Amino acid sequence: MTSPRIGITPDIVEGRVNLSVNYVNAVVEAGGIPLVLPPRPELAEQFIEICDAVILSGGDDVIMEDWGKTTHQSATPVDRKRQDFDRAMLAALEGTPDLPVLGICLGMQLMGLQHGARFEQHLPDILETAADHRNDAIHEIQGKVFQGQVTSHHHQALLDGGRLEVIACAHDGVVEGIADPARRFYIGVQWHPERTEEDKLGADLFRSLVGACR
Repeated sequence: MTSPRIGITPDIVEGRVNLSVNYVNAVVEAGGIPLVLPPRPELAEQFIEICDAVILSGGDDVIMEDWGKTTHQSATPVDRKRQDFDRAMLAALEGTPDLPVLGICLGMQLMGLQHGARFEQHLPDILETAADHRNDAIHEIQGKVFQGQVTSHHHQALLDGGRLEVIACAHDGVVEGIADPARRFYIGVQWHPERTEEDKLGADLFRSLVGACR
């Protein structure tokens, strides 16, 4: 079988399309062909037609005005076109439930918000252990699907899964994984598997995504 084509949503930084090579390497090593998708919301449905799976990558902070909230003063808002593009991809993906989807960090947060999840914009406001999730900190997660040590860098988090199922949490209760069990592969993770050393929570996640295409 031809290697599956894995579309990856990139960031936009100072007018340039930006994506860590770690995502590309992880997809290649898992047996997929990475396709970096130009962030054009109006092309979302066409991109889905040519992709066998989609990864919503990490990035800066959510623009909360889209959900009727004021963006927190501590936030570094993601580029508007990036957020619009990921949201357009998520909306288009609702019509293709068999297409595997993996949301990572910001990608998971947008996935949850699109499905009605509650959201905390600045963990230090509510959590004494917020620093455990910053600067590529390594910490423990537990859940029905995932257990082990992960690498994290975020200060925002889902408070629940909304219409999605919570499948993993950190040691301090922070939501770390969400999924739609009714779909073939529809998973969001708060950590960064592309730079997590523990194989089952890093490389294996990409292998599972690629395997779900076959």
